[in-house]
Amino acid sequence: MKDFFLNSVFFGVAISLVSYFIGTILKKKLKLQIFNPLLISVILVILFLLILKIDYSVYEKGAQYLGYLLTPATVCLAVPMYEQLNILKKNKTAILVGVLSGVITSLLLTLGLSAVFGLEHRDYVTLLPKSVTTAIGMEISKGLGGYVPLTVATIVITGILGNVIGELVLKIFCIKDPIAKGIGLGTSAHVVGTAKATELGEVEGAMSGLSVVVAGVLTVIVGIIFSYFY
Repeated sequence: MKDFFLNSVFFGVAISLVSYFIGTILKKKLKLQIFNPLLISVILVILFLLILKIDYSVYEKGAQYLGYLLTPATVCLAVPMYEQLNILKKNKTAILVGVLSGVITSLLLTLGLSAVFGLEHRDYVTLLPKSVTTAIGMEISKGLGGYVPLTVATIVITGILGNVIGELVLKIFCIKDPIAKGIGLGTSAHVVGTAKATELGEVEGAMSGLSVVVAGVLTVIVGIIFSYFY
């Protein structure tokens, strides 16, 4: 019975969904930012595989199907953007400059840290797309010759960190404008940051969703240029 369950193509999907569901329950009950559903699900899946001594390849065989939903999920961000179209038109210049500033800051930070810690070129390009959505980041890393699985892990960690501390950072720096909040969360923490922005308000969610798309496109272009800097 156990072998049948493990060999099922739905094993990875089932474990992932159950773990995430548990994470959402903990978040609602405890109401603490640290109990991010995605973070909880990652921890639970790792513990499950370690305790039962299940090889990652067995889990990945089924979990890979969840990856097919990344692209349509990203496209769905266009819905809240459309609903806030008037605001987008009025603030298009500020939005573009804000996202571009965030993208360049992220790339410069990666460049600086890579130099400080003496990383190899392949490690450097692996980290370059850390602040964009997974679907885009995987292609950037693959095209630049990076370690794609490590890129995915970095993107997930960046998103979770942005989701957990994003609101606190906004309060510390007294950022109250909804457009600025959305741009900051979307540019720095991609889709996971957008989830937090949506909790803050419709405008924040729309701006964050737009920032994810624009930041992804700009990172493809500017990231290639930065790949030659190290």
